[in-house]
Amino acid sequence: MVAAMLAIHMASAHAQLMGHGGPVRAIAISSDGDSVLSGSFDTAAIRWSLKTESAEQVLRFHSNAVNAVAFLKDGRMATAAADAKIAIWTPGRQQPDQVFEGHTAPIVSLAVSPDGARLASASWDHTARIWSLDDGSHQVLEGHSQNVNGVAFTADGRSLVSVGYDRELRIWPLAGGTPNISMLGSPLNAVAVAPDGEIATAGADGKLRFLTTVGEESGEVQAGQTPIVALAISPDSTLIVAAGIGGAVAVIDRKTRSIARTLADPGSPVWSVAILPDNATLLTGGADGKIRRWNARTGEPIGSSLQATSRDPLAAYAGDHGAEVFRACVACHTLSERDAQRAGPTLAGLYGRRIASLPGYRFSDALKRMDIVWTPETVSKLFELGPNTYTPGTKMPEQRIGSAEDRRALTDFLGRVTSK
Repeated sequence: MVAAMLAIHMASAHAQLMGHGGPVRAIAISSDGDSVLSGSFDTAAIRWSLKTESAEQVLRFHSNAVNAVAFLKDGRMATAAADAKIAIWTPGRQQPDQVFEGHTAPIVSLAVSPDGARLASASWDHTARIWSLDDGSHQVLEGHSQNVNGVAFTADGRSLVSVGYDRELRIWPLAGGTPNISMLGSPLNAVAVAPDGEIATAGADGKLRFLTTVGEESGEVQAGQTPIVALAISPDSTLIVAAGIGGAVAVIDRKTRSIARTLADPGSPVWSVAILPDNATLLTGGADGKIRRWNARTGEPIGSSLQATSRDPLAAYAGDHGAEVFRACVACHTLSERDAQRAGPTLAGLYGRRIASLPGYRFSDALKRMDIVWTPETVSKLFELGPNTYTPGTKMPEQRIGSAEDRRALTDFLGRVTSK
């Protein structure tokens, strides 16, 4: 179907990885620092090359927002989503090797054990689970009374830390027994464990709290004025990055328990953060679908106008009004089947095609039940009424094109370029 009309600023100086059609909910970095895995509200995960700043693989399996991603020790990848499923992937393969099922509500966090043998998940079904990456068997950790929002293994791999909206931080011994429970002053959204074992957690009140290995509070920092939704600790454990839903991103000196700097104009609300193995480069995932790169030591953006493709795919259509209207779609959709796949389906051969019928793309069940054939008239109607009205149940972000002239320019452009 036609792309979400997201606002994309092609000249942005630090929007380096563009391809998602919705907020970037999760980011993970490979152990060698060469690859990034991202998950988005657009239901896709993307494996990126940082060297070329390009998408190497789009992972399509989930039927809802991909909320958590992880690189496994053996080079494979894990994705987890609001569909309550975990998928295990081998790079280059189009379908997951394994699918773990058991949760009954959205999964929002993943963690890999230090030995690489197990995967932990946090879910809004009020449980955390620990999965064997060998056979998919799992252990259910019950006790939270509300949504479990974050999980992290302790540095020695002997326990799992979980945090929830019930304000509880629980340290579960993997050998069994009663967990240590710390009741904190705010609903908790994220947790991370430093290499030396110290625990950091943050939540709705914008505070970053530090705890000992047994769950005793040892300090706090007011990292922001809005809820913190993501945390990352640098590999050398000197820095902690806290991202707030309001868009503020604080880089915190762990030793002094103070804010060392904040990012210069991080843009839209930030949903995810990660730090590269160099301990100096920070990635943020925004509500605008962009992944930005920053110098964690200065707070300044890194990079030029390079994006997920090495050339402007619309350069050949300079001066074409329809192409300019379409420019907001190009980050997620291609016009030709020859182009590298992006987060959304290709628009090649669009007119005359029934909605949600393109082979190889995972469409929502709501779209599959609709009896719409894409024509200039139906595409125009989509953006006149908005996706939520014209295609109810779609996960496509809501956007309208109010000008009949702009809609006509777009549909004419699509007719000319997608039929080639």
